[in-house]
Amino acid sequence: MGQDKRGRVYLVGAGPGDPGLLTIKGKECLSQADVIIYDYLANNSFLEYAKDGVELIYAGKKAGSHSMRQEEISSLIVARARTGAIVVRLKGGDPFIFGRGGEEAQELARAGMDFEVVPGVTSAIAVPAYAGIPLTHRDYTSTLAFITGHEDPSKENSKVAWDKLATGAGTLVFLMGVGNLPKIAQSLMTHGRSPDTPAAVIRRGTMPDQETLIASLGNIVELVNKRNIKPPAIIVVGDVVRMREGLNWFEKRPLFGKRIVVTRAREQVSGFIKALAGLGAECIEFPAIRVAPPESWDELDQAIGALESYEWLLFTSVNGVRYFLDRLKELGKDVRDLKGLKIAAIGPKTAEKWRKMGIEPDLMPDEYRAEAVVESFRKYGVRGTRILLPRAAKAREVLPEELRKMGAQIDVVHAYQTVKPDHDTGVVRKMLEKGVVDMLTFTSSSTVTNFMEMFEPEKVKLKKWNERVVIACIGPITARTAKENGLSVNLVSPEYTIESLTGSIAEYFSRQESG
Repeated sequence: MGQDKRGRVYLVGAGPGDPGLLTIKGKECLSQADVIIYDYLANNSFLEYAKDGVELIYAGKKAGSHSMRQEEISSLIVARARTGAIVVRLKGGDPFIFGRGGEEAQELARAGMDFEVVPGVTSAIAVPAYAGIPLTHRDYTSTLAFITGHEDPSKENSKVAWDKLATGAGTLVFLMGVGNLPKIAQSLMTHGRSPDTPAAVIRRGTMPDQETLIASLGNIVELVNKRNIKPPAIIVVGDVVRMREGLNWFEKRPLFGKRIVVTRAREQVSGFIKALAGLGAECIEFPAIRVAPPESWDELDQAIGALESYEWLLFTSVNGVRYFLDRLKELGKDVRDLKGLKIAAIGPKTAEKWRKMGIEPDLMPDEYRAEAVVESFRKYGVRGTRILLPRAAKAREVLPEELRKMGAQIDVVHAYQTVKPDHDTGVVRKMLEKGVVDMLTFTSSSTVTNFMEMFEPEKVKLKKWNERVVIACIGPITARTAKENGLSVNLVSPEYTIESLTGSIAEYFSRQESG
């Protein structure tokens, strides 16, 4: 009677910042959590794994800014768990590596709460790896030490034995130590470490804007001040730093340091962002269109009810296929009801959608545009043939008009619509004003027109910003729309595919760097 419900707490390490370094178990915990209590994170995208209705509590622990004391955080974790909730305490890096996770675990144990620790990839090993610095190597050293950089080496009761540490381990890694760097470097040299020892300071490691400074222990402070390097950063001291020259893989990727705005619909953006990020870009997701159901299903429902009257189904996008199949299922039908129908698909992704259903399209033109489809249909002699085209509510009329000229009877039905999203333009506007955006990408005419409408009050400014921002378009039709809206287009992908656009972007920046 009056007993607390039994909740459960997961102390989860989020890793150093790269979303790909979050563990599978950490992601599972986030998706199950009723409450997430999180510190300052290098990348807030982890919170997107949370379920709807989750309670998010920012604990605010960041260098120089603590909105909650540690005692308050520990009490909060216990209090939420006592309500019977699944609580995730999300911490950057690893909970037990200078993350005070041990203290939080002790508090949970004292309170008799069930808890688990989910280790994270600590910045102590991940950040040097992304900078091309192996912390141990048989030709350099087999000893390694991790040290907090928060502690002032000059304080009387230091818990760090500087006299032993300075020469006791081949590689030294200091976390959160940039503010104390002058005293750290001096303490190491005072206790026997050579001023010629290679040293590295790596800021925002594993992130697209990672910055690495290489120096010697003797001049590292001077160079850090000169470059004005601020936290978050880690310090690596030891001969292994010399290996960066040959192993620097992360910062040599073709799009490293480039900030690219992606305007594609959120429903389709993941593959594009993944491809660009894999080449080193920092992607700013800013969808200029949103894919939504049509205003009415009547047209599509009637067409599906009369499928036996058609000879061809024609699809111009993956969205058309998806909404058509969803509606087919909703009406109690499935792909068996397509027996005897021929299927035409524009683009490899559209065709691939059908192949996943076990259906090989009968027609897929070499070029992924309406004009090419018309040419492909000529050999079939479509005069008198009934064709069903489920597509977006607003689309180019070239395809149906040309097919009708060839004598085809084509019914165009609305399977979905693309609408302008209603979201704040403030973040992207500020970035454009500051000149920190390298490229804007457009994957359809709709993304161009909607983007321009969203920035209507700044239309004059937008054209000025365009002078220092590269405009990339998928295919000539999108490029023409961009030019009609007053934008200077810098590159156009030769094919109507995301793969072609991604390759063109990489080639463009490669030419700029080499030129």
